[in-house]
Amino acid sequence: MRQTKIFAILLTVMLLAIPAMGQSKKGKSLEVSFNYQKQAGPGSNQYAVWIENDKGNVVKTLFVTSFTTKARARGNAQPQRGYVLRPTCVPTWVKASKASEKTDQQLDAVTGATPQASGVQTFTWDFTDQQGKAVPQGTYKVFVEATLYNNSIILYSGSFSTKTKAGNIALTSKLTEPDEQHKNMVTNVKAVLK
Repeated sequence: MRQTKIFAILLTVMLLAIPAMGQSKKGKSLEVSFNYQKQAGPGSNQYAVWIENDKGNVVKTLFVTSFTTKARARGNAQPQRGYVLRPTCVPTWVKASKASEKTDQQLDAVTGATPQASGVQTFTWDFTDQQGKAVPQGTYKVFVEATLYNNSIILYSGSFSTKTKAGNIALTSKLTEPDEQHKNMVTNVKAVLK
C-alpha cells in the first residue's frame, strides 16, 4: 500500500513536469548584481539601480546610495541633497527619476547606505512599480550607474520584455571619463531574468 502511494506521488510529479520540459519559462523577476569595490575619496562610491519603461520614464528605483539623496548641512548652511552639492553624483538617475521633484520621504524609500565593505551587491525587481502595482506587459530597460570618481561615471543598460524568457540580459556600458585608479569600483555587472 505504501509503495503504491509513493508510486502515485512520483507519477503525479512527473506528469506535472512534462509540459515544462524543453520549454523556457518567462522571467518572473529581474536580478541585478555587480562586484562593488569600495574606493577612497569623497567623490566616489555612489551608485543607482533603476528600471525604465519604453517611454523612458522611471518605473522603479531599486536602490540609490544615501549621499545622493539625503539632505546635508555643512556649518550654518541650509541642508542640501548630495546631488546638489556634487552634480556628478549619478546624474543620469537624478535626471531620469526627477529627484528634484521628489519629497525626502519618497527618496528615503529607495535610498540605502553606501556599503562600507566591498562585495557583491544584488537587487531584485519583481515587475512592480514604485507603488507596488504590477507593471503592464511591455519593454523595459534596466540601468546601473556608478560615479567612479568625480566626473568619471559609468552607465550600464539593457532592454528586455516582460515576455522575455529567463536568462541573461545583454548589457552595454558607457564611460564618461576613464579613471584608472577607481575603475574597479563596479565590475562584473549582470542582469538576469529568473
